[in-house]
Amino acid sequence: MKKKIGFLSFGHWRDASGSQTRSAADSLLQTIELAEAAEELGVDGAFVRVHHFERQLASPFPLLAAIGARTSRIEIGTGVIDMRYENPLYMAEEAAAADLISGGRLQLGVSRGSPETVLRGAEVFGYQPPEGLTAADLARSKTEIFLQAISGQVVARTDPARTGVSGGLAIQPQSPGLRERIWWGAGTRATAQWAAGLGVNLQSSTLLSEDTGVPFDELQAEQIALFRAAWKEAGHTREPRVSVSRSVLPITEEIDRIYFGSQDQGDQVGLLEGVRSRFGRTYAGEPDRIAEELAADAAVRAADTILFTVPNQLGVAYNARILETTTRHIAPSIGWTA
Repeated sequence: MKKKIGFLSFGHWRDASGSQTRSAADSLLQTIELAEAAEELGVDGAFVRVHHFERQLASPFPLLAAIGARTSRIEIGTGVIDMRYENPLYMAEEAAAADLISGGRLQLGVSRGSPETVLRGAEVFGYQPPEGLTAADLARSKTEIFLQAISGQVVARTDPARTGVSGGLAIQPQSPGLRERIWWGAGTRATAQWAAGLGVNLQSSTLLSEDTGVPFDELQAEQIALFRAAWKEAGHTREPRVSVSRSVLPITEEIDRIYFGSQDQGDQVGLLEGVRSRFGRTYAGEPDRIAEELAADAAVRAADTILFTVPNQLGVAYNARILETTTRHIAPSIGWTA
């Protein structure tokens, strides 16, 4: 299959020595600039991670709309929005507006979210699971409401006292095709199968909250295979998209070696919220070696979209150089062409 590649930025910012993103404004504006640079290089996607109560990107829609207005071709998206924090109907309005501004380039990743430093953060935002339901249940139910809203389903009624009629109302604006460009970030095989049944694309998480003893890429590849089987069983008529993320740090100059020469090269396994979990490795080294290793990565082979995380605090010029090295010397080995 023909691959697509994109970058994924967490949007870290901190007023610290060596950081090129000293403020939230730096992080936001540089993300827009990096998306412009990536588009010029032929990169297919500009994606952002969403974290609340952190010095990272938190409110994606103004940022995505700005990127959409400043670019013309590159896909724009998230990986992922934590649905526990969202009002699904207001989010449907925001998503449609950002998609219309970009000309239909939004690729929106949503999920239950990742472990956080904040205690009961979604509750602080005013959202608490109903009695007997979990936070994951809340995220899934909100996702279903969101999907209904962007599909144009009736979510409210007219006021007969003002309109003289009784009828159904859908969220406005609507952006045709957006429903097919929603992704679910799955951290287990079971949630990937749930996403397939719902008819949304798959973003396989860089943190899988299960460990069967096999390498991370094989665990992801198994998850992807189960997703595709469940998709076929559900009878959906279109082909789904699948993405995986990889931390890729090519070393071509001495400054790269100083930054990344000691990066751990293996999978990480540990307990996360009491569950044995497996984390993906970092690919750091000479571009040719990284290209060979990625070409052998089972999940990279199985996915159609590969997102490369970027060390955004090193600035736009540095990350544009990483992306240029990736497009010239690494991505062609996994089936990508400009």
